[in-house]
Amino acid sequence: MAWVFRLAYSLCTVLALLCGSAEGSYAQTADQLSQVRKLCVDSLGNDKYATAIREEMLRRLRKSPDVQVIPDPRLADAVIKGTSRVWVTGRVSLSPRSNSLSQPTFEGYLSVEVVGKNGDTLWSYLVSPSKFPWNGIADDLARQLVSKLLAALKGESQPEPGVADPGARLKGILRGAGATFPAPLYQRWFELFEEEHPNTHVSYDAVGSADGVQRLQEHKADFAASEMPLSDKAMSEAGQRFIHVPVVLGAVVAIYNVKGLRRTLNFTPETLSGIFLGKIKKWNDPEIRKYNRGAVLPDADIVMVHRSDGSGTSFVWTDYLSKVSTQWRASVGAGTTVPWPVGIGAERNEGVASAVERTPNSIGYVEFIYALQHELSFGAIRNSAGEFIRASISTVTAAAAATAESQGQDFRVSITDPPGKGAYPISTYTWFLLPEKIEDRSKKDLLTELLHWVLASGQKKCSALGYAPLPPEVAKRALESLEAIK
Repeated sequence: MAWVFRLAYSLCTVLALLCGSAEGSYAQTADQLSQVRKLCVDSLGNDKYATAIREEMLRRLRKSPDVQVIPDPRLADAVIKGTSRVWVTGRVSLSPRSNSLSQPTFEGYLSVEVVGKNGDTLWSYLVSPSKFPWNGIADDLARQLVSKLLAALKGESQPEPGVADPGARLKGILRGAGATFPAPLYQRWFELFEEEHPNTHVSYDAVGSADGVQRLQEHKADFAASEMPLSDKAMSEAGQRFIHVPVVLGAVVAIYNVKGLRRTLNFTPETLSGIFLGKIKKWNDPEIRKYNRGAVLPDADIVMVHRSDGSGTSFVWTDYLSKVSTQWRASVGAGTTVPWPVGIGAERNEGVASAVERTPNSIGYVEFIYALQHELSFGAIRNSAGEFIRASISTVTAAAAATAESQGQDFRVSITDPPGKGAYPISTYTWFLLPEKIEDRSKKDLLTELLHWVLASGQKKCSALGYAPLPPEVAKRALESLEAIK
């Protein structure tokens, strides 16, 4: 589990330390984002662009009539704390006639939390560089972040669901196991939950979705986590039913390590299925060059990296490929494990990211945050509306919004290849799976309280780590579904 700690803390340690150590942080007064009028912007970390991003955020916030920016955190309703990490990937020409007119291209992120009374997170978000940050990377990231924050302050986001009794005194231990996809977020969530309920402990083993579900079925775990919901048939064969509770949204991205490439690649559904079927073998294949004009693509063999363990991330990836490729659906199909036509295997999201990182001319698939952690390039994928879209909080949210209204109380739905503009095509819910019947009353109470916290307070804290919160109507229905636990 050491790798989970490293991964989670790479994005949230700075936030946590600042929340705990900033002088006067205890003096913040806002319990809700709607109460924030006076804001202080704290440090954004030690990245070389951090100071410039912070100054640009201050400039933009000062122009807004909705907030007052003050330098002293002791006088603020809330404090913006965060971290940034930006790196140059290459250069893009601004003129087809001159290579001298060019600007750098970037990868990275700006991750922030708005912290209010008692150090509670009122709002969080993560933005990544635009395709063409014409006014510089500092302006680009600050513009995106401030725009989202001001919209949230105006109440443009819908109200969150109600929460369970915060004063409930609980004690006990919960054991969870399953998906590596949300492991960085779960680690953060469970630490924060334990801070509010000091007599509790929640452990989580990121062993992959298949192993997590098996542990749950064998009563070796109190809950499992997976991106692949269990069918009625699977639960019938297991002799027990499990409630599926959606807890957060994420994205699976196509990561690559191509020697000499200095720009983000565009992938069509046909390109991705062709690569993973082994039909497209070279990086300079005409199918890839067709949608990446001007990119310097080598005459090199493509090395495909896939998961070797039972994986919810693999299910999401293969579920998408099965929807967009009839050949993939007929010959490979969707599942936590599939008969991969080509490629080399690696365990867990961390293993795939590490394998691509050290293997020239390779391609693989991982959850979004693992690409950022390893500073790996990830592509834009053409969605059903014909747009080349990269993963982000807003594009994943758009994917969920396209289907949210049509969902009922059964949350076992796929949102890959959704309709509509602005939607990232390989997005997914990730679920907690828990037994329909829990004999131990104290364990049932603790698990229910944990899920109430996750579906309310936890939703404010997920975006800073690169995961999108549930649509409010889905979170509300998910809370109602907890009444089915017997």
